[in-house]
Amino acid sequence: MTRTVGQVRADVEEASRWLAGRVVRTPVLRSPVIDGLAGARVLLKAENLQHGGSYKMRGALRAVGRLAAAGHTGVIAQSTGNHAVAVALAAGQHGLAATVVLPVDAASTKVDRARAAGARVVFAGTSVEERVAVANGLSDESGHPVVDAYDHPDVIAGQGTASLELIEDAERVGTPLDVLVVPVGGGGGVAGACLAAAGSGIEVYGVEPVGCDSLARSLAAGVRVPVAPAPTIADGLRPSCVGELPFAIVRDTLRGVVRVDDDEIAAAFRLILTELKVLAEPSGAAGLAGALRLPPDGDRQRTVGVVLTGGNVEAALVARLMAPRSADLAAEGAAA
Repeated sequence: MTRTVGQVRADVEEASRWLAGRVVRTPVLRSPVIDGLAGARVLLKAENLQHGGSYKMRGALRAVGRLAAAGHTGVIAQSTGNHAVAVALAAGQHGLAATVVLPVDAASTKVDRARAAGARVVFAGTSVEERVAVANGLSDESGHPVVDAYDHPDVIAGQGTASLELIEDAERVGTPLDVLVVPVGGGGGVAGACLAAAGSGIEVYGVEPVGCDSLARSLAAGVRVPVAPAPTIADGLRPSCVGELPFAIVRDTLRGVVRVDDDEIAAAFRLILTELKVLAEPSGAAGLAGALRLPPDGDRQRTVGVVLTGGNVEAALVARLMAPRSADLAAEGAAA
C-alpha cells in the first residue's frame, strides 16, 4: 500500500527522536549583512559543524544503526566523499566493517577522513555509474548491504532531521520559516526537507549548480532526466541523475529549483566565512547562493531557512576562493 506524505514525515520525526544525543543539534546562524543582501531574514543551519563535517552523518547513522540492529556485520557506500565519511564513522560506532567507493579525483580531505574513520577505501572512475557498479560488486562478494547516498528511506529521513530542527528552532525564537532552501545532489536532503516541511505551508526550494541540474530538468519533464555533470566547485552536487525515491517525494511538493553558477557559489562561500565566521564547503554554500537568488515577496520580510550541508573543503580551494580577484584589485588600485 502506498504511504502518504504524512506517514513518511513521521519517519523524519522518529529519526529525529532516535538521533537525539547521537548527532549535534547544530546552531542556527544569522548575519545582518546576509539579511540585507537577501532582502529577507535568513537563518542558516550550520551542519558544517556536524560530526563528520556534514549533515550526511544524520542519514548514515540512522541507516547504519538499523542495519546493525538487524544483525549485519558490514556496510558499503559510494559517494564523492561526505556520505562515505559519514557511513565510515557510523559503522565504527556500531562495530561494523565499512568499505567506501570514491572517485579517483575525490578531495583528499574526504579520503583522509574516511580512512581515519577506519573504512577501506576503493577508488572507481569519476562517474556515479562507475562507483555504483563497483559498490554493487563488492556487496555481492561480501554480502554486506549498500547504504545508498540518497536513494534510501532511512538516509532521507535522517537528512530530513536537519531541516526539521531548523523549522523547530525558527518557530522557537518567533521567526517561523516561510521558505526552506537545500542544495541538491542526488536529492536525499531536499526530499527530507520536503517531508519535514509537509503540512506547514513552508515553501521548499532546491539549489543545483548550472549544468548539474538533473532535478530541475526532471521536474520539467515529469520523469527523471540524467545529465552529463558539468565542472563545478561544488563537488558534492554532481550526480548524473536525481534518485528515484527522492524524485517521487519532491515532484509534487517542491516549490522550485534555483540554478547557481560557480561565481555565485564562491560569493556565498566568502559571505559565510567572513560574515558568519564558519567554513562551509562550496556544495554547502550553494544553498545560500540559491537563497540570494529568490525574488522578494513584495514588502513583506520573509524568513528563509538555509541548510549549510557541509564543511569538508580542501585548504587549497579555500585559498583560491578567498584570493582577491583581478577585478577587485583593479578597483582598489583605481580608488587609490
